[in-house]
Amino acid sequence: MNRKPFFQAVLPSLLAFAFSGVYAIVDGLFVGQATGDAGLAAINLAFPITALLLALGTGIGMGGAVQIAISKGKRDTNAEHRFFFHTIALLAITCAVSTAGLLAAADPLLLFFGARGTLFPLAQSYTYPILIGAAFQILATGLVPVVRNYNGAVLAMATMIAGFLTNVLLDWLFIMVFSWGIAGAAIATAISQAVTTLPCIVFLFRHGPRHLPKQLSLRRTGAVLAVGLSPFGLTLAPNLVIVVMNRAALAYGGNDAVSAYAIISYLICIVQLLLQGVGDGCQPLISLQYGARNKSAVRQLLQLAYGFAFFIAFLSMAAFFLLLDPIVSIFGASDQVSQMVVHILPLWIWAFPLYALLRITTSYFYAVKKNAFAYPLIYGEPICMLVLLFLLPQRWNLSGVWYASLVTAGVLSLLSAPLLFFQRRQKDVRT
Repeated sequence: MNRKPFFQAVLPSLLAFAFSGVYAIVDGLFVGQATGDAGLAAINLAFPITALLLALGTGIGMGGAVQIAISKGKRDTNAEHRFFFHTIALLAITCAVSTAGLLAAADPLLLFFGARGTLFPLAQSYTYPILIGAAFQILATGLVPVVRNYNGAVLAMATMIAGFLTNVLLDWLFIMVFSWGIAGAAIATAISQAVTTLPCIVFLFRHGPRHLPKQLSLRRTGAVLAVGLSPFGLTLAPNLVIVVMNRAALAYGGNDAVSAYAIISYLICIVQLLLQGVGDGCQPLISLQYGARNKSAVRQLLQLAYGFAFFIAFLSMAAFFLLLDPIVSIFGASDQVSQMVVHILPLWIWAFPLYALLRITTSYFYAVKKNAFAYPLIYGEPICMLVLLFLLPQRWNLSGVWYASLVTAGVLSLLSAPLLFFQRRQKDVRT
């Protein structure tokens, strides 16, 4: 197979997610420098609400993108246009419903996530500007997968880079110059997501289908959401893990442990997003070839994706081990928190190859609409983490909290092999 189409699709996606990964920690960098440990902890406690918005956009966008690509592979133009319309309509509806619903539920959610005392008003000041701009969070993540499926991988990369650069500039301006603190970080994020969204809207208006249906179909809506449940979970599950880890860290290590985990979660997010960039980048190709029933091409694309993801995982491991101290120091945390991070971060670093295996496997499952095989890997993560966080800290206290993440990655990686085997057997039986 010619590898050029693979890298033409994956490299722009990888670069886009690389900037998205740095994007994710920019708020933490500026807030950490300006407000210290408390600001870092507050953002980490509030971030799952932001993550829910991102997951909603990603789930609907990727669910529609997979259906669009498979329809194109089948040369079914009518189905392609219908799935395009349903994807855009569902994103618009989700923007309205989630903004209203989460604004009403924000305070109870923050309390549930563990925001108490001085951390609660800080978490509020980050959450409310994010929710006011919720539509841009959803559309930025929801339109990019659709753009990639209409040969817009380079534009998708450019819009995400533009959003990142805007976020950096506005974080500096709002936090360091105007002294708006944690609220300034949230406002900068909302504006930068708008910068990503608007070019995608223009692109799809010019290059998307013209002849669209007039009303929603329950069957098409269900088809988009059925596929979208996997990428939704893939985006949200790590943040559900953040919620349970925050609560466990707070219980066994106090605010310092939450601040340390905030830095760790930012850094791990970069690697996970890089790996997701590989999986999402090759999705249009895999879905297209699956729709065309080209099994050999699908298999070769999957092999390329695994190889490239493992390369990134091992390269990231080397970079983190070599640059651990200077990487941690840029967050401006106290010496006590920084030393805690340096001590425990290697546990997560050893899990990078496991993350590579899991990200590509789950991306492959939803790219070929085998969602039942993706669900155990995606939604098993927070469930397994909950069980381990109940058991391990009873013996090893705070160390048990940190061990839970590595053990969870190992358990799910072992589960991925039989799932791949049974999925292939099921496909063979059906054909």
